[in-house]
Amino acid sequence: MDIKEFSDLMIEYGKEINMVFTEEQLQKFYQYMNLLIEWNEKINLTAIVEPKEIIVKHFIDSLTIVQYIKPNESVIDIGTGAGFPGIPIKIVREDLQITLLDSLNKRIKFLDEMINVLNLKNINAIHARIEEYGKNKQYRETYDVATSRAVANLATLSEYMLPMVKVKGRAICMKGSDVSDEIFKSKNAVKILGGEIVDIQNFTLPKSDYKRNLIFIEKKRNTPNKYPRKAGIPAKEPL
Repeated sequence: MDIKEFSDLMIEYGKEINMVFTEEQLQKFYQYMNLLIEWNEKINLTAIVEPKEIIVKHFIDSLTIVQYIKPNESVIDIGTGAGFPGIPIKIVREDLQITLLDSLNKRIKFLDEMINVLNLKNINAIHARIEEYGKNKQYRETYDVATSRAVANLATLSEYMLPMVKVKGRAICMKGSDVSDEIFKSKNAVKILGGEIVDIQNFTLPKSDYKRNLIFIEKKRNTPNKYPRKAGIPAKEPL
């Protein structure tokens, strides 16, 4: 796909979520897409490799939470994988301080390359398991926003996210189409971890039948020190 076709699609789909892109931003997204496809031939970063699908299911999807992040906030993207949603957010919001966290070092190498090639500032990629990173007093309860896309069920995800968020901060969980059962099963975990589900937004991605949900959890109280539990336990034994 050439840059003109790519830009036209980004502009068209961006309008659907009230996003307007600069030429520089479009160029960065285009570089991002091409590098993602190139690197994906060497390491498994994404099952989505068709340009139009990357635009809708990676770029536009990632940008659906931009409107909910305030100026100059700090954001941690947990289990970022190939950089979603963190890098697309950073491309359009230079004011934000973003941390990309992933447990696979080969993904971190890709993210470092992307940050360098796109000349992004105030964004860093960290190789760590969230269960260990969340215990580090230097970072624990220091972020305004934690977000994550398609990483785990909501009860497990809450144990990953809420320890990282400061009181009065929030977690924005990016989910697929059916979340009612997850929400019901996560209520105990969210409460124990100091949070409260305050809003749920559902929508369909532009020019697709891809249904999405955003679940907003506000941090009301400090998370007890014993959370997150040791690696693997939040996934095996959700609260």
